[in-house]
Amino acid sequence: MAFNFGGASSNASAFGGFGSTTSAGAGTNFNFSTPSNTGASLFGNTQNKGFGFSSGLGSSAPAGTGFGGALGGTGLGFGGFAGIQPTQNQQGGLFNQQASQSSQLFNTASALSAPSVLNDERDSILARWNQLQAFWGAGKGYFSSSTPPVEFSQENPFCRFKAVGYSCVPDVKDEDGLVALALNKKEVDVRSQQQQLVESLHKVLGGNPTLSVNVEGVRALPDDQTEMIVYLVERSPNGTSKRVPASTLYSYMEQLNVKSALQQLGVIMAVSRTALTPAQLKQLLQNPPAGVDPIIWEQAKVDNPDPEKLIPVPMVGFRELLRRLKIQDQMTKQHQTRVDIISNDISELQRNQATTAAKITQYKRKLMDLSHRVLQVLIKQEVQRKSGYAIQLDEEHLRVQLETIQSELNAPTQFKGRLNELMSQIRMQNHFGAVRSEERYRVDADLLREIKQHLKQQQQGLSHLISVIKDDLDDIKTVEDGLHDGVHGRSSKLS
Repeated sequence: MAFNFGGASSNASAFGGFGSTTSAGAGTNFNFSTPSNTGASLFGNTQNKGFGFSSGLGSSAPAGTGFGGALGGTGLGFGGFAGIQPTQNQQGGLFNQQASQSSQLFNTASALSAPSVLNDERDSILARWNQLQAFWGAGKGYFSSSTPPVEFSQENPFCRFKAVGYSCVPDVKDEDGLVALALNKKEVDVRSQQQQLVESLHKVLGGNPTLSVNVEGVRALPDDQTEMIVYLVERSPNGTSKRVPASTLYSYMEQLNVKSALQQLGVIMAVSRTALTPAQLKQLLQNPPAGVDPIIWEQAKVDNPDPEKLIPVPMVGFRELLRRLKIQDQMTKQHQTRVDIISNDISELQRNQATTAAKITQYKRKLMDLSHRVLQVLIKQEVQRKSGYAIQLDEEHLRVQLETIQSELNAPTQFKGRLNELMSQIRMQNHFGAVRSEERYRVDADLLREIKQHLKQQQQGLSHLISVIKDDLDDIKTVEDGLHDGVHGRSSKLS
């Protein structure tokens, strides 16, 4: 059964996971290169010396080959970077590797099952001790007094501390020329000294004026280390430019003198960022790594959550597990930092949206006021233009329509009643007070003038009604006085 510790697929291919490395110090405990203490390839392939994104499967660049001399030879053109060809393994080397594998396997089996060192019952105890060392992945297994002991490493097939995780498949082309350098410095120091590092790398790579070192990106790694991705650009005399392939640049960095110069700059590892070819990917998946049970490897391929983007990766030993855990923690921190930045941007956008919405509302009110003012100006202009002319037919129709609208507005059961209700609500709000500002009514200036005009007409109507009532009361009083005077005169005559 395959395991995926911490979802290390997001960054497992950064350093030490895939590809040949130029580690100068104690880096990761596991990579895909061939272990120094075993004659077999880590992938169990007798044809490959190592596996890496830069050198491909079963091929490696010669250590003494450079960029047309030292990246600074004269007459260096675009073809100057294509002179490195991978060496092919010879048939005799294959037979030697197969013989070494068979001998190593036989010695391991003898040490675990039937050692013959003391030739008594103590050999069985020694066999159990050798089994314990093999399960742990460390120590030496003695099996014969005349033969050197077997070195047990964590890559041996009996080691129990193994699991299978997943790593991202690089999608960068070799033509992009990206090479990742692991620096034993903090990210802050690398960013502050980036220009000096670029100049130093240019000198290490030959100092050719037609070549320029460029930085693709810088990011932090666990244990106060930093990854800097660089690429090399070659400029021709006619003004065109071209990136140096990643495999060519990586092969040049693998030279001993260049590697030592890079180590003085703080570079502890170099990895070529190139994608796997379909043939390389197929060979990787078909051949289980050395020491990994083929059944577990097949199950890991079945459990792959995304076969198009992820490939299974063996994790051997606690150091490898700790390394991937640190990488996962580092990626989690970077993701959290990015999430915080996005959250701050969203909050800022929300504030800007609220401000913009308020401005839009304000501009709408201003537009309405300006529209009314323009309409009033047009009315006055039209009145002056039509002054002295007879009323035309369309104007007469318009006057009829306006009178109809005016009568509808003045109808007591229509808009006038609603206006009265609105005025009553406004008085109640002013009387009881304390309402929130966003819940208060705001009456438009033109509507307020119409309300005032309507109330003025109502007041005039009431005043007229009061004057009529007063006149009627005066008339009634006059009638009463006349009747009183008539009755008084008639009574005096009778007396």
